[in-house]
Amino acid sequence: MSPIIHPRPNPIVAAMYTLRDMDVDVIVTHGPAGCCFMASRPLENAGVRIVTSALKDNDLIFGGGDSLVRTLKEAYKNFHPRTMAVVGTCASTIIGDDIAAAIKRAELGPDCNCFAVDCSGCMADNTQGAIRAIKAGVKAGLVSQEECDRQVVLLKAATDLEKKRGMAAKTYLCPAVSPTKMHVCKVITNALKEGKKVAVVMLAKKELAYRFADMFVAVDEARRKLGGQTLFVANMDESLGLSRIRRYCSNINAELDADGVKIDCTVGGLDEYAVIGDKAKGAVDAFQPDLRIILGICHAYPDMQKDDILITDQPRQLANYLDQNFLCAVGEVSSHNMVMGATGIVHLETADTLREIVREM
Repeated sequence: MSPIIHPRPNPIVAAMYTLRDMDVDVIVTHGPAGCCFMASRPLENAGVRIVTSALKDNDLIFGGGDSLVRTLKEAYKNFHPRTMAVVGTCASTIIGDDIAAAIKRAELGPDCNCFAVDCSGCMADNTQGAIRAIKAGVKAGLVSQEECDRQVVLLKAATDLEKKRGMAAKTYLCPAVSPTKMHVCKVITNALKEGKKVAVVMLAKKELAYRFADMFVAVDEARRKLGGQTLFVANMDESLGLSRIRRYCSNINAELDADGVKIDCTVGGLDEYAVIGDKAKGAVDAFQPDLRIILGICHAYPDMQKDDILITDQPRQLANYLDQNFLCAVGEVSSHNMVMGATGIVHLETADTLREIVREM
């Protein structure tokens, strides 16, 4: 297979996101100050503190243990965290720093559960960083072994999905500029006006569900005014996943319920998008829709058709869909930053376009 040369997600960042989902209070990146800077800022918007040991040239020669100890003590003094995780980086891995030993030297006390995540950016798949974080969480008493085993299966399935049908299936993908949402929204309104069946399927990942879920609200509003029939399928089982992920589902389900919007079929949790495509397809096939709208990790749906409406947040993934002649694919490329720290549904541009068309009819 040809090497993948477009930028890919980083195992260090995957570890940091997973620690956030475990409700860790403070994450320390043991590396240069700029390591994972772009990911750290949005993570702080989600309520977790990110600090760095800020390794310098001398640390790379003589070892960065002292810098890490100082950072741990400073973080403890400033934030008084109940839980704190130290994530390794390429630099700390190359110089062989003993993170666990530095944690012991910091002597933070029994009220702070501080643990190490052995990680670097050079691991083959970004999901390896998430797996390392989960396994460290088991040792720290934050995650059960049963949940760890479940997460490892799901993370490996997600990697396999990307290598078969996603961004890791192509040597290079150039970020695409999204087509306008007007065309796909007119397709939706025309179908409902004609009394047709419209299925909306969300296979979302983590907090991105806060934005994609808005499409259920908009399509339901359109159905009430225009007619037609709808089926809503979503991976929002609030009993599954890490603590933060379950809260996302609870928040969204409660808001949909308050808006009078009913999810007809729940097909798993937000961490299960890679393994529930067949279950979603079974529910949709039984409904026999005239139009399908697929949201989130669209290629997790096993039977995408050329006339399906695909809505993704990834500009490279959008390019992948457009290259395959899915001409009703659109991108919501600003979604990730918009949902960091969200506690309720965030408006989707496609959904707002649909609302605008319906109001004018």
